[in-house]
Amino acid sequence: METRSAKRKKIAQILENDATDRISDLPDAVLHHILFLLPIKCVAQMSVLSKRWKLLWTTFPDLDFTTLNPFAISSKNLKFSNFEKPRHPLASTRMDFITQVLSIRGKHSDIRILCFRARLSFSRLNSLIRSAIRHNVRELDIEVATEVVTDDYFNFPRCVIGSESLRVLKLKSGFRLPPSSIMRDGFQSLQTLSLSLVILYNQPSLSDLFSESSFPLLRNLHLDMCFGLKYLRVGCRALENLSLEKCFQLQSLDISGAKLERMRVASCFDAYSDKSWVRINAPKLEHLFWQYNAVTDMTTFEHSNFLREASIGFFILNEDISMGKLQSVNNFLSGLSHARSLTLESQTIEILSRSNFFIQPFHNLKSLELHTGFNKSNVQGLACLFRSSPTLHTLILKIINDYNIERKQWNRDLWDLTSTEEEQYWESQIPTLKSFLQHLKMVKINGFLDCENEVTLAKFLLKHGKALEEMILCTGHCNARDTLRRQKIRSQMMGFSWASSNAKVAFQ
Repeated sequence: METRSAKRKKIAQILENDATDRISDLPDAVLHHILFLLPIKCVAQMSVLSKRWKLLWTTFPDLDFTTLNPFAISSKNLKFSNFEKPRHPLASTRMDFITQVLSIRGKHSDIRILCFRARLSFSRLNSLIRSAIRHNVRELDIEVATEVVTDDYFNFPRCVIGSESLRVLKLKSGFRLPPSSIMRDGFQSLQTLSLSLVILYNQPSLSDLFSESSFPLLRNLHLDMCFGLKYLRVGCRALENLSLEKCFQLQSLDISGAKLERMRVASCFDAYSDKSWVRINAPKLEHLFWQYNAVTDMTTFEHSNFLREASIGFFILNEDISMGKLQSVNNFLSGLSHARSLTLESQTIEILSRSNFFIQPFHNLKSLELHTGFNKSNVQGLACLFRSSPTLHTLILKIINDYNIERKQWNRDLWDLTSTEEEQYWESQIPTLKSFLQHLKMVKINGFLDCENEVTLAKFLLKHGKALEEMILCTGHCNARDTLRRQKIRSQMMGFSWASSNAKVAFQ
């Protein structure tokens, strides 16, 4: 009979004879995918293992240098095994490492991804980009800061414009674009473009750059902090995703996209301009985020039948908003008539409260979220939105606690039958809110502080909401004295008249 010791020796012998490197036998494409999951510093260090791993390193297509230390790479911690060791002190920096990695690649060793964040000179940046283009880079993602603060700008590399391999370009740096005559002949293969810190002063012709002829395959466009951009027209037929941020000097925006599905515009438009306008024609738009944008003087918004969600936030500089701007807000909201989910920021509700315009009904709207200070002047704006939401299921109110606004606490007894002015107003709206009250199922109020206007609205919805199933009131922290008052109000609310026998009220 074989002893345990003999068995262990036999198993060890088998393992020793079968000690093959199975990982190295995998195809290059599989190994490249595995290496992509590791920091590039580790990939470089693994190149010393064998000739096989050295070849993998020199042909590695996904060069993501963003995992490196943002300041420097110490030559003590990184083995430069497959290229010459640094000959001068500056060679230990991150950019020297990137330069040397690109220099050891063969002529036919294409780059799929090149990403880095660094501080370097314009000449060096140009050199790196040209090297990447020579290796048929498909995705180029660069964020740079100049080594010396100057009044000069980085000139956009022309080799990038004519690249046939480039599919994704993301560039963040203070730079100028070439003349439109040069730009219009390139980017024929580009699918994603992200430009940040673009200098567009005295280049009005570039406002019409994003057209079908210039970007025939462009699907994603992101523009951020475009200085000097006053007029912008986007008409790329293949465009699906558009993002525009922090273009504070923008006065005119014209968007036309037959395939545009998602659009985000944030912190844009010149609030001091009296001739600003926006036109949106996107028949397949599904998601719209219009956040903290100045109100334009004119708006033309062709509604989309596919609109799923919209989040809208306007801002105004003064209290004296013109009739033209009021009409512009009304036209914008009318373009959202097919939205299924809608979020409105506080100043938007304030603007609606000043307007007597008719808002086109949101017949498909099922979820409405409103951010509001909920002072007395906002009540008309809230009623206007309720009237325009005849089939609403879910209402969410997020009350913004502005300490500059005086809010009266609810301090009435259950048997007090006298009606306040606000209660009378809500009761007068019943005929126009009939459909709204017949469909509303769920109400959630965040920041519920037991103030009179909040309790009045909750009481009204409980009293007339025939389909109401749940009301959630989320309150904040309070002291012992407030706790007693709050408990009294809760008891009163449970004693209010309820139109729906299925309704439940929860306090959180």
